[in-house]
Amino acid sequence: MPLEEKVLVVPTELFHKVGHFQGFCKEAERYLPVLLDKKFMEFRVRQEVEQQPEWKQLIPYILFRWTDETGTVRIFRYTRGKGMGEGRLHLKHSVGVGGHISEDDALECKTQAGETFSAESLYHRGMMREREEEVDIQTTILNEKIVGLINDDLTEVGKVHLGVVHMVDVAEPKVFSREKDIIASGFVPVKDMLENTEGFETWSALTLEALFGKN
Repeated sequence: MPLEEKVLVVPTELFHKVGHFQGFCKEAERYLPVLLDKKFMEFRVRQEVEQQPEWKQLIPYILFRWTDETGTVRIFRYTRGKGMGEGRLHLKHSVGVGGHISEDDALECKTQAGETFSAESLYHRGMMREREEEVDIQTTILNEKIVGLINDDLTEVGKVHLGVVHMVDVAEPKVFSREKDIIASGFVPVKDMLENTEGFETWSALTLEALFGKN
């Protein structure tokens, strides 16, 4: 990561005031109007906040879902190589695509809309930039929506991040990774992944179990 890269953060205390949870929460509409308020948002040096649990870095976490002709639900899965970003997640399976909202996203929003740009437009721009950087979508998007939040205070990487989970339904299994350090990727039946989530990064395991597991 660039030494002085600045990323979007919100106070962990604010998250706790809205309602602390551990794991997956499907009530995104309860949290996002508060968290996406410009008066609480800051841009701080990423290398510093990676070690400061008093801040939560907001991370878009995007899943791609395809339902085949037999009705089998499949989710895009990839395996991180050792050359990819967060070292604590290397060689783990993941179903989420995304990353940090950067100060550059805010500068671009300011260029396009002036100082009055909204926090929602900033988040959307950062989410779309991350999506376009990480995957090549060669099919029609049928539907997309925010389906929940992830918080994991039990791991060092989780303590400093808060995931916003997006579900994107696609017409065909034509989503391809742009990352050169991906070991493998493709659409895998959800039922197969749920049989053993041990090899997945924590966020992916939490998401799969919350959205597709037996409740």
